[in-house]
Amino acid sequence: MNEASDVLGIVLAGGEGKRLMPLTADRAKPAVPFGGVHRLIDFVLSNLVHGGVRRICVLTQYKSHSLDRHISTTWRLSSLTGEYVTPVPAQQRLGPRWFQGSADAIHQSLNLVYDECPEYIAVFGADNIYRMDPRQMIEAHVSSGAGVTVAGIRVRREEATAFGVIQTTDGTKIDAFLEKPEDPPGLPDAPEQAYVSMGNYVFGAQVLVDALKADAENTASHHDMGRDIIPMLVAKGDAAVYDFDQNVVPGETDRDHGYWRDVGTIDNYYEAHCDLISTHPIFNLYNRRWPILAHPGQRAAAKFVEGGTANQSIVSNGCIISGAQVVESVLSPDVFIENGAVVQGSVLLDGVRVGAGAVVRRAILDKNVVVPPGAHIGVDLTRDRQHYHVSPAGIVVLGKGERAI
Repeated sequence: MNEASDVLGIVLAGGEGKRLMPLTADRAKPAVPFGGVHRLIDFVLSNLVHGGVRRICVLTQYKSHSLDRHISTTWRLSSLTGEYVTPVPAQQRLGPRWFQGSADAIHQSLNLVYDECPEYIAVFGADNIYRMDPRQMIEAHVSSGAGVTVAGIRVRREEATAFGVIQTTDGTKIDAFLEKPEDPPGLPDAPEQAYVSMGNYVFGAQVLVDALKADAENTASHHDMGRDIIPMLVAKGDAAVYDFDQNVVPGETDRDHGYWRDVGTIDNYYEAHCDLISTHPIFNLYNRRWPILAHPGQRAAAKFVEGGTANQSIVSNGCIISGAQVVESVLSPDVFIENGAVVQGSVLLDGVRVGAGAVVRRAILDKNVVVPPGAHIGVDLTRDRQHYHVSPAGIVVLGKGERAI
């Protein structure tokens, strides 16, 4: 199989991301910054491009301006060889309506499939943190002869209740696809574990087209890939599972092999950042053989002056730490922290300003947030709840451009 000519990548990036508010108040979920210089969508696009899938359509809808701009300015492949990553907004091709679900988004964009005539279609989600070589999944799909292959990750059964769960008796064929079951089925070789769907699928192109057309005619459907299309093909006995644990990525460590994180909530987003900063990180951003690609912009290197320090932290270009202490934190570009300030266990996005003597603990500060001199965030959660968004785990979040009290 020649992946470059036979596979079309479709990335579903139209999610609203309500559970990530206020980070998604002004941007689509896949455009949320992550890990200093990245956006969430950079992870799936890096995986696809490294894996040889280089005709990629990104379906967007909700507050997509910053996402569209990021894709257009960052993800420029070689037009000489027919490679591209292109944002595709909702176009109302089938009537005056927006996308009604992930399956409807692809159905309304089938012109992309007809134009390219691929043999296979890789439909991947846009907002998870992981590394994966899609070639290995595509090869497993071709070998299985199934109409669709679903990537599954092993988790403890008690954790699987929040996801779509794959039931299989032989470890290959999907017998049932269960949406957030109270009692998830165990695996044949590991009864205490369950397969959770990663939201990544490989289809035979004609199988997907036929399924989408049938789904469009079903008035009872939610027109969703996981809730409708996959169960339809499972019922036909035409669905297989791919064990993500079998995927081997060049340069990975034993510690970050098989890492996958759903960052659908503020607490998950925060915890995923914590996974980056240890000496031997749970997820290693510094794998040079499979880098997560990004464009950090034209900024000077980070600067530490007046005794400013950063420990167990990621500090991006353009940051200035002036006589301040940064501990166990992730700083995006152009963050400025003034004398005597303390930033601990926090995520600061582009352009944040922390004034002299301020204290920021266990917080997420969105782009261009200003913390005045002497202000305290994350020190008194009772007070913080009166002014800011505070997650169930006690993470204080200030929205884009907000000025702290």
